[in-house]
Amino acid sequence: MTKVLILGAAGQIARLAEQQFLADSQVELTLYLRNSQRVADLKSDQVQIIDGDTTDAAKLTKAMQGQDVVYANLAGQNIKVQAETVLKAMHTAGLKRLIWISTLGIYDEVPGKFGEWNNATLGSYLTRYYSAAEVLENSDLDYTIIRPAWLTNKDEIDYETTSRHDAFKGTEVSRKSIAALVVKLAKNPTESVRDSLGVNKPNTDGDKPAWY
Repeated sequence: MTKVLILGAAGQIARLAEQQFLADSQVELTLYLRNSQRVADLKSDQVQIIDGDTTDAAKLTKAMQGQDVVYANLAGQNIKVQAETVLKAMHTAGLKRLIWISTLGIYDEVPGKFGEWNNATLGSYLTRYYSAAEVLENSDLDYTIIRPAWLTNKDEIDYETTSRHDAFKGTEVSRKSIAALVVKLAKNPTESVRDSLGVNKPNTDGDKPAWY
């Protein structure tokens, strides 16, 4: 049995991952979010739901008891504070494996005109998300940071990855693809440990995402 704690469990990628996780009877989920009604449809023997804020270290630590993997699907102006609180809670709970959703461009790794456009479009968002990733990279956690390309709602799983020091490839990727990668990593906890993965749909290079 694999026990996964999902932080920010009502997010769009998280919801898709939850569907994929629950197709496997050997997975148990704990869904942690500020408004449990947003995932009320997922109540089952495989699911525990907790109302909580990810800056509440005590509540977060309690939710981590007995878990195998933490998957953080978080956002907001205080993303670095959330990363620091997750790190503290994982240390207290004795938990090591973390899958963390970030964004492309935090290392200025996106080349060419698309990189220039991405930097200009995202601006200070990149600085905030880099600072959160830095908290994890300076820790002793078995983390995997996921940096998706610009997200689509296409009903497809079609992606490739680049590593921490590689140039980013492509311009877009489906949320369903990111969810599939999260599920794969959670079920294979020794894969891509202490790496930061850029994720894109193959053959989507351009100056901007095609749909933008």
